[in-house]
Amino acid sequence: MQKKERYKHFLDYFTQNFPEPETELHYSNPYELLVAVVLSAQCTDKRVNMVTPKLFERFPDPESLAASDSEEVFTYIRSISYPNNKAKHLVGLGRMLVEQFHSEVPSTVEDLQKLPGVGRKTANVIASVIFSMPAMAVDTHVFRVSRRLGLVPLTAKTPLAVEKELVAHIPKHLIHKAHHWLILHGRYVCTARNPQCFQCPLSPFCKYFEKNVKIDVFHS
Repeated sequence: MQKKERYKHFLDYFTQNFPEPETELHYSNPYELLVAVVLSAQCTDKRVNMVTPKLFERFPDPESLAASDSEEVFTYIRSISYPNNKAKHLVGLGRMLVEQFHSEVPSTVEDLQKLPGVGRKTANVIASVIFSMPAMAVDTHVFRVSRRLGLVPLTAKTPLAVEKELVAHIPKHLIHKAHHWLILHGRYVCTARNPQCFQCPLSPFCKYFEKNVKIDVFHS
């Protein structure tokens, strides 16, 4: 099957069955999503959602975060992975939002990456979710699923290489949705260990299933 066909099957399935995917992080404004995404690095959304209600109650805006210090922020996020570093990042992020961006979350990937704790992946998430920009954030789920399906070649060995492949082949108006489709599929179906291939609706056009699972069934 040609790559173009794989993309068509992938996009057709999700546009028909999950037309409006959303992030599983809880937030009510761009500032809250930015903080939540920074906290979610190497941490589950479920854990982040347990921490953010009290964090946002204490720090409801960039000004309150900027006026605090990392020691206080730490007490609210101690159960998150790497809480010391993230506490420092959040305080610095709050201060930069206030001092350089008039307390508004910037809308470009370039400006977002200037913020402490915000790398390309986080910037792409914000640009995609908040501003519906054609930005593809590549986390471990997107990286794994896109390579397994055959949407990107196995020679794409970095998140940036995967990002470029996906952006080049997915229509611009669907990129921000495809980001969620790949993440959620990787989180619940195409898991890192024991992927649920026989329950997966994408198996008929999945390169991993074709080359690995079918062979295993044949030899068993």
